[in-house]
Amino acid sequence: MSGKQDRVVTEAVLPLRALRGRLAKNCAGIVGPLLLALTTPAALADPPPVTALAAPLPAPGAGPATLSPFTGNDAVEDRLDPASRLVLAGERLDDHLLRRFYLAHDYQMVWNRYPRQAAALWDLVRHAERQGLDPALFHSIGLRRHWAMLSPVERDLLLSDAFLSYAEALAGGAVPVADRDPNEALRAPPVDVVAVLDAAIATPDPAARIAALAPSSPEYRAMCRAYLTARAIAAGTTEPGFGRQQPTPARIAAAQWQLRQLAVNLERLRWLPRPMPADRVVVDTAIAQLQLFRDDRPVFTTRVVIGEFDNQTPELQSVISGILFNPPWNVPRSIFEKEIRPRLAVDRHYLAEHHMRWRGPGEVQQVAGPYSSLGRLKFEMADRFDVYLHDTPEKWRFAAAERLMSHGCVRVEHPNTLAAMLLGQTPQAIAAAIAVERTHGRELPRPIPVFIVYRTAIAESDGAIAFRGDPYQRDARIWAYLDRATPPASSREIVASQR
Repeated sequence: MSGKQDRVVTEAVLPLRALRGRLAKNCAGIVGPLLLALTTPAALADPPPVTALAAPLPAPGAGPATLSPFTGNDAVEDRLDPASRLVLAGERLDDHLLRRFYLAHDYQMVWNRYPRQAAALWDLVRHAERQGLDPALFHSIGLRRHWAMLSPVERDLLLSDAFLSYAEALAGGAVPVADRDPNEALRAPPVDVVAVLDAAIATPDPAARIAALAPSSPEYRAMCRAYLTARAIAAGTTEPGFGRQQPTPARIAAAQWQLRQLAVNLERLRWLPRPMPADRVVVDTAIAQLQLFRDDRPVFTTRVVIGEFDNQTPELQSVISGILFNPPWNVPRSIFEKEIRPRLAVDRHYLAEHHMRWRGPGEVQQVAGPYSSLGRLKFEMADRFDVYLHDTPEKWRFAAAERLMSHGCVRVEHPNTLAAMLLGQTPQAIAAAIAVERTHGRELPRPIPVFIVYRTAIAESDGAIAFRGDPYQRDARIWAYLDRATPPASSREIVASQR
């Protein structure tokens, strides 16, 4: 059948399908041993035994290469029919990735031809906890419980989906973008995991090729080690560093909570670029702090004020391109409708009292000056949330322990110092630019990436883990996905999914 990507079943095509089926019987001497081995009703081991995945291939030259009348496998093609949801062993599979993967392999089963690679990759997946991930996310339960009930094609599909989804989790996060909070807009650069898996199959160490998709930063590695330690303690096993001493109930409870925070924040690290730019600005909204990094080292740290709970500052990546001195504030329409219009209804002098003026129907601007909500400096950056960094005349806010007080933008405690460092100028030059008392801007000699992140657990420079609060209450949603338990499917459900 031609056009595998856009498969359309019509009455005209069906006779060809039947003809291919009859011709396939002529090739039973070649195809038969492969299928026979895959129907062995042995339970899947960890890793799957090579004998459960494939029988020896025919020796080269055992038969003419032109005997096979078709390149694909009808059962594989049928399973990947775009018109149906792909569910096997009670678990949902990624139809899109699988279609691309099997299209590249002419809709043939794959792992019967690569048993060594399959065993190595499965060993990697079943130890997903080394990356702070639950192996159950990658069909470890379904394959182990239902291996004997699955057909050879279904086993092949489940293994492929496990390898592809694990690669995707390491490359950009296990939580699908569609399942993330709208304010979680950080995205790692896209990786073609189908191409990566194909390349891994051709290497002596396919597991290493897939594992390399994970972040390699010292912080990520330190948090992975901490996760394994917390996991051991939470399970009630011998506590590391204390000989044979068993952890106390209180220590077990603490480890269970730490395990959750570590898993969630390892996931957040997988949403970031690899490697992070050596020069960058990082705003951590979980602790309301900004840091400037040069050559991957923090050279400046200051407090910030971030969005209140109902106007949360999002996680995002952008670029600071310049500094605007004495900026006016164009009031967002949402703030005008929610806050300013009701006040105008009872105080017609409200705009004048707050140095504001009409710009158009429903559009208000606060003119530049010491009273401007943006203060004397605005750091120019573009993002879909219209969030940026700026000064503020309300310096008292930085002394507060909880600094969730803005409409979503980030107010910087020492903006003049940050501006001087980004522009490569002296503080006196920044003060002189402000003293001009008119709105004007300067471009940075080199735009600098800015990341607004949300970290409730971090690895310090000495490798120690610091656990923090969760002011925006975002951890629970991520944890619910990472720790979701796959309910055991009944035999009836398995049979129904196979149909």
